[in-house]
Amino acid sequence: MRALEEKIVKEGTVISKDILKVGCFLNQRIDVDFLVEMGKEIARLYNGEKISEILTIEASGIAIATALAVQLHVPVVFAKKSRASTQNGDVYTATVKSFTHGNSYTATVSKEFISKGEKVLIVDDFLAHGEALNGLISIVEQAGAEVVGCAVAIEKNYQGGGDAIRHRGYRVDALAKIAEMDPENGIRFC
Repeated sequence: MRALEEKIVKEGTVISKDILKVGCFLNQRIDVDFLVEMGKEIARLYNGEKISEILTIEASGIAIATALAVQLHVPVVFAKKSRASTQNGDVYTATVKSFTHGNSYTATVSKEFISKGEKVLIVDDFLAHGEALNGLISIVEQAGAEVVGCAVAIEKNYQGGGDAIRHRGYRVDALAKIAEMDPENGIRFC
C-alpha cells in the first residue's frame, strides 16, 4: 500500500534499526480516515475468503482490526495480555515475547469467543520476529479453528518473523514491508 509507505516516511520516526515509531497515526493517536483505507485494503486482499471473525491482540491491533471488521461485517476478538477478573471459565493461552517492550506475557482469550471450525483472520499493527502472530496462531489452533491468514499494517521484513510464519504454511500479508531502516538513512521498503 503505497499510501502507507508515504505516511510512514512523512509521519513516522525511525528510532533505531529495529524500532519505528508510528504513534502519530497508527497506534497511539489514530488517523481514523487513513485507518479506514487500511481496513478496505486488507478486505480487498481477503476478498472471497470466508472469514467468521478477526483475532488481534491488545492494544495496538484493535484499531486496525476494527476498521477491517467494519468492511467484512464480522466480530473482532482480542487477546488480553493478562487474564481479566471477568474471564470466568476456560481460556486459551499463549506465551508471547514482546519485541517492543522486551518482556513476556500470557495472551488470553476466553474459549467462548473462538470455536472449532471457525475461519479466523489474524490482524496486528507490526510484524517483527512474529511472536505475537505465533501466539495468536496457537490460540486459533487450540480452539480447533482455521487460520485464514495473518494481515499486518507494517512488516519489518529483515527481522524474519513473516518469512518464518510463511514457511510454516500460513498466509501473511503486509500493507507495508520494510527492507531496512536506520535513523541516518531512513527507510527502504521492499
